[in-house]
Amino acid sequence: MKLTVRRTYTIVDTLHEESGRAGDPPLRKVAAIAIVANPHAGGYVEDLKPMIEASVALGHQLAEAAVAALAPYTAQSYGKAGIVGLLGEQEHANALLTTAFAEPLRQALGGGKAWISSYTKRAAPGTTIDVPLASKDALYVRSHYDGMSVNLPDAPMPDEIAVIFCVANRGRINARVGGLKLSDAKGQDGLT
Repeated sequence: MKLTVRRTYTIVDTLHEESGRAGDPPLRKVAAIAIVANPHAGGYVEDLKPMIEASVALGHQLAEAAVAALAPYTAQSYGKAGIVGLLGEQEHANALLTTAFAEPLRQALGGGKAWISSYTKRAAPGTTIDVPLASKDALYVRSHYDGMSVNLPDAPMPDEIAVIFCVANRGRINARVGGLKLSDAKGQDGLT
């Protein structure tokens, strides 16, 4: 199976200061988004393995877009999400966000041992989704617990799926809730 990409978006959000305090560097969040035709819209299919396999190419495409938009910074955190149009099932979005999709993203970012936070839902065009973000190397780095709200006014249509990959170049500006610091993370087990 080959996924048909109908549309792509790249959203860049750069936060320069929070509560009167400058971020050095600023916090840049990027969402790389592909709107794909849902090959199973309107019907039930037992075997979703072809969708999972097809997601590898999509992972490469979104990784390239995210890395380019994040420049000159490199990614410290990541997350993924999907919105399936109303003629599909939530499971269709989940099939496009498995490890097969994620590995090209990790490779493009220079590794990443941590589990990639994700969220999916079934919804109409214009629905906002909050994409969770966490450190790409050590899940317990609290300063990097964040998210990016994504709203696509005219997607996904009922027979589409919005596949979203987000990255950020740092943790929250003014993060101060303690826990493991990125500079102390070992990045060996994905947790610490």
